[in-house]
Amino acid sequence: MFTLRIWDLPTRLFHWALAACVLGLIITGKLGGNAMVWHFRFGYGVLVLLSFRLFWGFWGGFWSRWSQLPLSPREVWRYLKGRTSEHAFPGHNPLGSWSILAILLVLAFQVSTGLISDDEIANAGPLTALVSGGWVSWATSWHKQWGQWLVFFLVVLHLLALLWYRFRKRLSLVPAMVHGDKTLTVSVPESQDRVIHRVLALVLLAVASLAVWALLSLGT
Repeated sequence: MFTLRIWDLPTRLFHWALAACVLGLIITGKLGGNAMVWHFRFGYGVLVLLSFRLFWGFWGGFWSRWSQLPLSPREVWRYLKGRTSEHAFPGHNPLGSWSILAILLVLAFQVSTGLISDDEIANAGPLTALVSGGWVSWATSWHKQWGQWLVFFLVVLHLLALLWYRFRKRLSLVPAMVHGDKTLTVSVPESQDRVIHRVLALVLLAVASLAVWALLSLGT
């Protein structure tokens, strides 16, 4: 048996920070009123995290890279048929890979529509002045209805999948996202998680933050 570093620290921090921001978005969105100030802040936080993850997918730890996601339909079909072992996928398995992409893309779209939404009462996205009234109306409708429910659905589906793996397949996926290591029957390349890689993550996070700040500045 081999205990190997699969999830680097920046990936783990991204995961939990994103979960916290999404939870914050859900709570503040439901509360409304003065809580909407924090709703916008959580939304900006999600946008920064998603931008960081885009970069980290190219330069991050080995198993956090986009190239390591088994996304081919053939891989998905073999996995669904039970023809591949869980140990064949030290990182994300095929279903998990598609699930991660779906969550990231839906969140990116939801935050984007939030930037140009306007409830015509007290809250308007920072970029509403840059698009037509028709786009604002459509984005607001999507953000408050279908987009919101789609986020709820994917979050619940993600949690149910974790429970299914834990109790049905006797495989707990959460601990590895806490300490970063997995115990495998074969040796595989480990994710780079040295100080230099964590410094790189901080640089990319700073770049992502500046990019979001520049985007939001377009509306002022």
